[in-house]
Amino acid sequence: QVQLVESGGGLVQAGGSLRLSCAASGGTLSTYAMGWFRQAPGKEREFVGGVSRNGVRTEFADSVKGRFTISKDSAKNKVYLQMNSLKPEDTAVYYCAASKISLVVVTAEGGYPYWGQGTQVTVSS
Repeated sequence: QVQLVESGGGLVQAGGSLRLSCAASGGTLSTYAMGWFRQAPGKEREFVGGVSRNGVRTEFADSVKGRFTISKDSAKNKVYLQMNSLKPEDTAVYYCAASKISLVVVTAEGGYPYWGQGTQVTVSS
């Protein structure tokens, strides 16, 4: 089964950018729909964005639309979450997730059987 490892988190000032990476082993990400979720302290985990299996279609939560993008790099077997114009409310642990069931973007947490361990993103004001 596929194993996922996120990286790229850290501390950034408001208005700055970060790029999160999700590296896979034991599976080829071009055969998975991928998603990014986040969980802030005291809050439930929420959908941030996702990309379809073929990498063509993406969807984002309204809170990040226009600021975040997702891309797949099949050659490196990685998925990226590019985060621009970061806000303090973007502070959370970010998780990548994979689903082999669906061809399209999966927005529901339950649609992803495979998860990474998460990476912390902290945005200071």
